Amino acid sequence: MNQAGRGDIPSAYVRDKRTPPPSSDELRARIPGWGVDLNPTDRPAYPKLQHRTDTGAHWDFPERQPEEWPRERSVEHAFVTPVFGTAQPPRGLSGVIRRYSYARFSEGRLAHWLLLVAADRVDAAEHRLRSFASTRPDVPATGLRSEFTRGGLRSRRGRSDARHHLVDPLVVAGPWVAAAGAALVGLRTLARGRR
Repeated sequence: MNQAGRGDIPSAYVRDKRTPPPSSDELRARIPGWGVDLNPTDRPAYPKLQHRTDTGAHWDFPERQPEEWPRERSVEHAFVTPVFGTAQPPRGLSGVIRRYSYARFSEGRLAHWLLLVAADRVDAAEHRLRSFASTRPDVPATGLRSEFTRGGLRSRRGRSDARHHLVDPLVVAGPWVAAAGAALVGLRTLARGRR
């Protein structure tokens, strides 16, 4: 991947800062009380303090990680950071939503983050659907059986969330039951259409 020109490089990724820090006299004039600890005798930990002026970096700009696929990048930045994660490549409908969020909206807009949250939910649904094609599909974990076999109701006594523990199995299993019902209605509709 080609390296951006020096003018495009953010100062956070450059070994030497281009703008020098303000002098002690400028800071002392601007900020009341600035520099009270400059005298080493005023600092109890002074012998252990070691100030390095160089960063120790052996590069002027860090080597860029190659992009195996086009990465989603914010509209505020010229390019992605030199190192980025590659464990979860965007794919399917959730990837389309993520790319749209990054391409269309700034990170300061609520729509950007709401689309990313929606993409996460779509990604979870895609993985659930994909699991049905495997030999070990995801099973909804309602915890209903353990409520009766492992003292679940007894263990909830005195807890702050005890008021809604009857609703928990409905919240977890509800979408699965609704999806199964919708699939059954769809299959019946198809069967009637063929007659």
